[in-house]
Amino acid sequence: MQYLLMIYQNEAEAGKMDAAAGKKMMEEYGTFTQGIIQSGNFKAGDRLQPSATATTVRVRDGKTLTTDGPFAETREQLGGYYLIEAKDLDAALAIAARIPTARSGSIEVRPIWTY
Repeated sequence: MQYLLMIYQNEAEAGKMDAAAGKKMMEEYGTFTQGIIQSGNFKAGDRLQPSATATTVRVRDGKTLTTDGPFAETREQLGGYYLIEAKDLDAALAIAARIPTARSGSIEVRPIWTY
């Protein structure tokens, strides 16, 4: 079964990270990503630009409306994702717990509908 692991973190707090800590975090992400590639769990994944670069689109009464930034004001912003293959939810949760940002932010795990 496929799961989307959405990585949330407070962008303001992450921006305060010094260069050495940022480098260490990126190395941890590299190790994590290589591990799930080698195990066959990895399907896709990317880091996202900051939420200030987002545009939200809504269609109401046939009119397309756009708003700068994310739809909701939250303390944590979506910063990236992994699409994985896992045998069940427990396996997906175990993989999510290994994502480095799980220590300072949160990882939302959501099953993918299969059509």
